[in-house]
Amino acid sequence: MIPRTLAGLTQKMASWFPVVSVTGPRQSGKSTLVRSIFPDYDYLNLEDPQIRRAAADDPVGFIRNRGDHLILDEAQYVPDLFSMIQVVSDERSTNGQYILSGSQNFLMLKSIHQSLAGRVGLLRLLPLSFAEAQNADSSPSIEEFMFRGGFPRLYDEDMPEQIFFSSYLDTYLHRDVEGSLDVRRLTDFERVVRLCALSAGNLVNYSHLAKDAGVDYRTIKDWISILEASYVLFELPPFFSNKVKTLIKTPKLYFYDSGLLCYLLGIRTKEDLLTSPLLGQVFENLIVSETAKMYLNQGQTPPLSFYRDKQGTEVDLVEQVDSSHLRLIEIKSGQTYHNRFAQHLSSVGERFDVAADGRYVVSRVESSFTTPVARVETAADWLTGKSVRRTA
Repeated sequence: MIPRTLAGLTQKMASWFPVVSVTGPRQSGKSTLVRSIFPDYDYLNLEDPQIRRAAADDPVGFIRNRGDHLILDEAQYVPDLFSMIQVVSDERSTNGQYILSGSQNFLMLKSIHQSLAGRVGLLRLLPLSFAEAQNADSSPSIEEFMFRGGFPRLYDEDMPEQIFFSSYLDTYLHRDVEGSLDVRRLTDFERVVRLCALSAGNLVNYSHLAKDAGVDYRTIKDWISILEASYVLFELPPFFSNKVKTLIKTPKLYFYDSGLLCYLLGIRTKEDLLTSPLLGQVFENLIVSETAKMYLNQGQTPPLSFYRDKQGTEVDLVEQVDSSHLRLIEIKSGQTYHNRFAQHLSSVGERFDVAADGRYVVSRVESSFTTPVARVETAADWLTGKSVRRTA
């Protein structure tokens, strides 16, 4: 098993809350994580039809007749269990009683918010980060990881990426979307997923997406919400400040896993990616999503945004370290640094009092170095914590 950064926090959560919930996309390693951390807990998987039927027929007996150390996998399949977990965990009044995991996050979180508010520690497990993947046998380079992504099975089984992602997409559409959310137009939905991939790293334009997909505006909004809730993609908000009245208000779109993004873009080999006109788009997605993952792996909401004003000044990533401290990050996929990369970092940095040591250019250069106006970081240094920057 590849060690997961979230493991330590999961253990702490079990000492702080009676219930711990671990959500995340399918195949991100949730079951493996919780079973390895809590080996003495009883484990029940509600994807098993017999177990699910027993839980649905008698949720009271199903919970009361078991001990106080129980892992329930895919718990969202029987929503009535959540009310009983609340009742019994309150009666026992001890922490670490139940560990809940599930992939259909929209259903899981709905049940948690209805029954377990204030009693549950919420964690999100995404696919392997680049830093975690360095512990795999293959120890991928940035380019290999950018193409392959972080789903653990790709490292456990050395499976061809096309086989994995084709199956993954089919499973996601037919098990989660069609079965749980009654999205019957699966062909249209899959088209929207692929259109979102083409929009990765760009401002979200719901109207254009609706037109290209042949569906209405409200449907696009609803379907992107589904993709967000299931940790396929996320919207990066624009930076806001009272100092600047001309900032745009439209978010950007990114995918949590760059391997899935490459598959959706039709990129089939690492070599194709490195010569693709989409390389910059995929590399930016990698850095943004992996930076967000650093925070999520510490149980924190990523304090990330991007800067763009109506005059065309843009900074790819803004990191709100605290209420008065920003980091500005420009992302470039090239292997050669040019001073012009830091041009907007300088102008925006001066506007918001961000000194040179808070300005970064992250790229595919061979080694990190410092210039008078910014710190130039290799992608590997940025994503493994070797950077001079301190993560949250």
